[in-house]
Amino acid sequence: MGQAPTQGCDILHALECATQSYDWGSAEAIPGFMRRDADGRRVAEVWVGTHPLGAAHVVDAAGGRRPLAEVAGELGFMLKVLAADRPLSIQVHPDAVRAASGFAAEEAAGIAINAPERVFKDPYPKPEMVYALTTFDTLVGLRRTSEIMRVLHAVEHPLADDLMTELGDNTGFVGIVRLIEGLLASPPGPDVVAEVALACQKALDDGRDVKRAFETAVELADTNPGDVGVIISLLLNRLTLQAGEAAYLATGIIHAHLRGLCLEVMVSSDNVLRAGLTSKHVDPHGLVRCLEEGTSRAARVEPIVFNYSTDVFSPCGDFALSVTQSSPADPAGVVLPASGPRLLICTGGAVALANRRDEVLRLGRGDVAYADDSDGELRVGGTGEVAQAFVPTTDSRGQLFDLI
Repeated sequence: MGQAPTQGCDILHALECATQSYDWGSAEAIPGFMRRDADGRRVAEVWVGTHPLGAAHVVDAAGGRRPLAEVAGELGFMLKVLAADRPLSIQVHPDAVRAASGFAAEEAAGIAINAPERVFKDPYPKPEMVYALTTFDTLVGLRRTSEIMRVLHAVEHPLADDLMTELGDNTGFVGIVRLIEGLLASPPGPDVVAEVALACQKALDDGRDVKRAFETAVELADTNPGDVGVIISLLLNRLTLQAGEAAYLATGIIHAHLRGLCLEVMVSSDNVLRAGLTSKHVDPHGLVRCLEEGTSRAARVEPIVFNYSTDVFSPCGDFALSVTQSSPADPAGVVLPASGPRLLICTGGAVALANRRDEVLRLGRGDVAYADDSDGELRVGGTGEVAQAFVPTTDSRGQLFDLI
């Protein structure tokens, strides 16, 4: 990935990482970030970790390669670079119980791990956090009942009237989930979706919108014409992260990323239940079963500051992300938080990582590395920025606050 890092030893490990190409990816964003020439493919993700569907490899000073798992064992967390030029699927990730039971059931049924209809690729839950590298737009969590009613009231179409009536008879989380279940069980035809999109455009033309609901529906109707996800999007919060901001997506929360470049840190899992805005296999019933009450509102992650130069985002006990800026103002280097297994990526400039033995690994933007307990405390020098994924201790945990 990018230019080959300069490695002074085999303690700090430079990594070569797998990429995933999906139809929603970008032909330019990830190649540009990784300092590579674009080849026309839509590169959607870079996987940094030991997940078997996209495992990283350690690259030694002589250019030899071996799986990261041979050095680190199987890591329970992973890091991704994600680039979206168009919307991802409407999706939800399962909790631990559903992931384990779903994986066991599909294994018993003999469904190949790479089969298109396979849903549970592993027995693990998939909570995740998004950290924006550019302006990043996503749909995440359910709007309040009152807000949904405002949205539907402004859409001049019989389907909107029917949804208002149904929600009025059964309000709150359960009622909203029933709306989604009904839309997925009996999707409106493409012509009806197009009519609703036109009604949303009319509202926009009249200067009316409710927290970007109509703007979103019109955008989705352009990229996914006739898809039921256009209607479902009216029920979801739209969240815009600026570069340097983060949001936590717990298991059971419905979401659909729209566009932008970000880092994702998560439990090492690839379990996704989809229902709309996708050409992949959908599991609408599974998605509805996985929706959890209490996840109806989006949660940004408020960082804590470590050593003045580092923001630490730690929304749960499974993973955390630190982002450190270094410059000549810190000639001795900036100490990074955390110990144990760590996945690191240079997100800008050029930096030098040094471990407790003063062994150095130089990274440019997009270069990736692995460190563990044998490296001890890490310091970063140079002029740039490095992000680090790790498992937090209780005293490094940040705070969540709700998006209003």
